[in-house]
Amino acid sequence: MPKVQTSCPRCKSPVIADLEQLLDVSVDPSVKQRLLSGQVNVIHCPTCGFNGMVSAPLVYHDPEKELLLTYFPPELGLSVNDQERLIGPLINQITNRLPLEKRKAYLLRPQTMLTFQTLIERILEADGITREVLEKQQKRFDLIQRLVGTVSPEERKALMQQEEGLIDADFFLMLSQITEAMLAQGDERTARVLASLQQEALNNTKTGQEIKNQTQEVQEILQKLQQASRQGLTREKLLDLMLDARSEAALTALVGLVRNGLDYEFFQILTERIDAAQDNTEKERLEALRTKLLEYSRQIDEQLQRRYEQSRRLVQQIASAQNIEQAIEESLEAIDEFFFKALDEELEQARKNADLERISRLQRMRAHLEKLSAPPPEVAFLEELLSLPSYEERQKKMQEKVELVTEEFLQLVSGLIAQGEKQNQPPELLSALREINRIALRMTMMANLNQ
Repeated sequence: MPKVQTSCPRCKSPVIADLEQLLDVSVDPSVKQRLLSGQVNVIHCPTCGFNGMVSAPLVYHDPEKELLLTYFPPELGLSVNDQERLIGPLINQITNRLPLEKRKAYLLRPQTMLTFQTLIERILEADGITREVLEKQQKRFDLIQRLVGTVSPEERKALMQQEEGLIDADFFLMLSQITEAMLAQGDERTARVLASLQQEALNNTKTGQEIKNQTQEVQEILQKLQQASRQGLTREKLLDLMLDARSEAALTALVGLVRNGLDYEFFQILTERIDAAQDNTEKERLEALRTKLLEYSRQIDEQLQRRYEQSRRLVQQIASAQNIEQAIEESLEAIDEFFFKALDEELEQARKNADLERISRLQRMRAHLEKLSAPPPEVAFLEELLSLPSYEERQKKMQEKVELVTEEFLQLVSGLIAQGEKQNQPPELLSALREINRIALRMTMMANLNQ
């Protein structure tokens, strides 16, 4: 994101900020949630303390929903010609990123949103979220504000009971999202207030009690899974765990963890149990479980496939970028295990096609990613020292690489010793760290004396 100078909306002081104008979901899937939660183009003014979004032109693109939306804050007073001059290069950038088969007619007809609120509503509308849902979300947000502003615990409890119809699963989700946003902004005091409010809502409302019970059930079934894994997890034991799940939440959590185990052989065992069941009630229960497991597995597979397709498109876009290294660094938030899988498959396909130029670009991508993920030199040096068996060998190695025995290295070792003591790390590890620390301190002192 480019750094630009803008003005604080409150005091008009100049502020340097990271401003985004092109919000492309195909490049950075997280940008949608950041926009919806008000975490795009946020500034902090050191003069007056303002912390919030600033007015900036936006272009939003979601190829899966065929959305190309533009928004120009009215207070900027931009003419139509100025607006077209601004968005033209951004839309060209979007089009150039897409493969030919993905370039559709909606790219020629960007929709102009007159207000920021209509922009948000249009994005949510594409997800099937109606105005009525949005209004209820606003009521939940207003309730959170009222609860935060209520000092007395008794009054908060009475307010929760009075507005219990608004305190549902979406209320707790919103509360968690706001808490995370406050932590991201460094506002720990407000985050603690919201966390305390969440605990009160869990204790004093019907939905809160249901969530607590579901959480406990999920923890119990996961403990059973861990115990079965230690003893040797078989498909038969896994089926028994599925039957022990007392709630949908526990069952879906279990399926999410063991999806790879729900293969053809697993369902064959389940079908054999259904056929062998003598009691109709038991047979119906097993059949219902099979239906649920097939549906949950399908949903997980579709979700994983969507994530993979997003990563595959991102690999293709970066491989086509003029500056591959810069494109990678601008997309780091979206790079995960799916991205690496897609990168390996693209590289394999390029080798099959003997496409030397594409092989070279993909290899550049992998080399830069390896460079970015490599540990700092002092970390790699410490790992090397810990692998040596004796004091003498560590001392010799540190003398050979004296240039790595820096202040940063000393801080790293001291921090690990303090952390290890708190966490009761193995005595042999702590002993080795203390030994390395003594050698490093002695070498630093001798270097200072010789200066």
